[in-house]
Amino acid sequence: MMNPRSLSPAGCRSCPSFRLSGRESLTAAKQMPVKGGWRSLVALFLPGFLFALGLTGLWKTDVRFAWLGEVGRYPGELWIVAVSGTLATLAGVGDWVGHRRMGCRISQGERRIEFLALAGGGVPLFFLMAWASLVDSPLPFVVPILVAGTAITVLICYDEFVFHRKRCRKLETLLHRTLVFGNALAWLSWVHWIFVKGPAYHA
Repeated sequence: MMNPRSLSPAGCRSCPSFRLSGRESLTAAKQMPVKGGWRSLVALFLPGFLFALGLTGLWKTDVRFAWLGEVGRYPGELWIVAVSGTLATLAGVGDWVGHRRMGCRISQGERRIEFLALAGGGVPLFFLMAWASLVDSPLPFVVPILVAGTAITVLICYDEFVFHRKRCRKLETLLHRTLVFGNALAWLSWVHWIFVKGPAYHA
């Protein structure tokens, strides 16, 4: 008799979703959404898009950011945000494409954790950082930003160790690490830009 697990998508045979025995594994797999929906792709590009849109708006409306019109005056932190953020986004796109091609399905638990990391941590953190970039004294934002950053870290670690650590192949793991650490480096550079040099600082 054919093992039902052999019918599961190639990239997901070791997923927790496929550890059920017999026909239950196929039934559970069919009920789970395919990983890599369009909402995930939109969410992947949203932070970088909003960051670039915000800088463009500040360049045109705030004299403190007039230096954005001269590339040679860009601070090092801005370059780090641009490079690491781009690498993280490309890694995320590669992971998204790979999951869709393999037809990998994920559990509701994993989807819930990823949504919480984005909506419960990422969105508030982004707007806190943006707000702190516009005020003359950003120090009152330190604690809220650290709280949001800690929440995201906990959720990402849970997602990685519970759902990804055992199922992911080497390439998928590399893409995940690039996505996570690339975004982390971009965030830390933004933090340094705001709280050490001041948001209106330029080279």
